[in-house]
Amino acid sequence: MTHHDPEFQFCPVCGNRLDSSKLKINEPRRPVCPSCNFVFYLDPKVVACSILEMDSKIVLLRRGINPQKGKWVMPGGYVDRGEEVKAAAIRETEEECGVKTRTKMLLGAYSYSGQVPVVIVYVTQYVSGNLISGDETLEAKLFSEKQTPWANLAFQSTVDALKDYYAIKNKGGKSPADGDKTPKD
Repeated sequence: MTHHDPEFQFCPVCGNRLDSSKLKINEPRRPVCPSCNFVFYLDPKVVACSILEMDSKIVLLRRGINPQKGKWVMPGGYVDRGEEVKAAAIRETEEECGVKTRTKMLLGAYSYSGQVPVVIVYVTQYVSGNLISGDETLEAKLFSEKQTPWANLAFQSTVDALKDYYAIKNKGGKSPADGDKTPKD
């Protein structure tokens, strides 16, 4: 278990201790209350990120918090309950970078076996504001593809999204949103 995946021991409905049960043959074991039959579905957490295009480069942030403190990542964060994913990507980018953006396209969704987050990545474009470091960020910096700190990126989703972004961009020499190519799944 990670800090994002706590082990729940008690039923949130009746307070009795939960058991672990396999409800269907092809599904994982789930916490189930033997008293009221409540099934505790441990759903993934959605993260919205953006590859922010600015001055023919992209913005990366050096994380100021754990996990992966000091490593580089694209702007992003958790989607709030009831919030649209696209709106969360724009909100998180403004919170972390200080700039207003607009979405150009959905780049992809990234999930990994055994990991809680599902990361949704948009390509966004700078609209206005000054690039700053937010309260969870040590540094906000523009990078070309050649300058990208590949060995110092924070998460696999960052690596995979940037590879997809540059693969699409390099096929036509433009931003992925400016071409007619669609990203791989």
